[in-house]
Amino acid sequence: MIHRHKVVLASGLLAAFGAAFAQTSSTDEIAKYRQMLADGNPAELWEMRGEELWKTKTGPNKVSLEKCDFGKGAGVLKGAYTELPRYFKDVNKVMDLEQRLVHCRVTLQGLTPAEAVKTPFGAAGKKSDIEALVSYITAESRGMKMAVSTAHPMEQRAFDTGKQLFFYRGGSHDFACATCHSVDGQRIRLQELPNILNPINAQAAYTTWPAYRVSQGEVRTMQHRLTDCFRQQRFPEPLYASDALTALTMFLAKNANGGVYAGPALKR
Repeated sequence: MIHRHKVVLASGLLAAFGAAFAQTSSTDEIAKYRQMLADGNPAELWEMRGEELWKTKTGPNKVSLEKCDFGKGAGVLKGAYTELPRYFKDVNKVMDLEQRLVHCRVTLQGLTPAEAVKTPFGAAGKKSDIEALVSYITAESRGMKMAVSTAHPMEQRAFDTGKQLFFYRGGSHDFACATCHSVDGQRIRLQELPNILNPINAQAAYTTWPAYRVSQGEVRTMQHRLTDCFRQQRFPEPLYASDALTALTMFLAKNANGGVYAGPALKR
């Protein structure tokens, strides 16, 4: 009987070791795969197209976006993304990058709100100008540290709202963002799930978006990432460029403060 218990125990230990080894091995292989592709990240193509769109005079007003102000002055992009979301006095609200970009397309170029948010996420045969513009704008802050402020009362309110959304449970599965992203060491299949409450994890996760998704053949922005998370939780998908997404982004971005921005990155 004792011998049989030893065999069962040994089998359990081997199974546990095998699972741990498989996870470590898979993680290592994914890291190697990303490293092999890193030198030729297709996101560079989106960045180049985004720069062209940024400088192209278009819309009813026939002007470019070069006077768009992301908080550091008209047309200044260096370091702008690392301080977003932020409070904008001209609209008396907190905006993230994509919300602010839509605002500029409307106020500067004269597009209607519907035209400004048309095709926020690209697909085969259907390019997204927004994803290209976001790729270019964010790339201008590459190598700079995240420094999101909550000094303004509206910024603090956005952060608090984002935190509430992060922990809010609901939907058919009674999930929350925190279900997957508030504990160390969690994963789903081969995908690691970063603990956003851990500053190191939050920095590593947030500073690599937007990113080129190999599995989708597209650059995906932060708003796409969050919308897809809501979909996977079986929540109603939030409206693009909504205040709810800005608030959640504020919570994530603030938690990533101090991390060096490295996007647009490359992901599976």
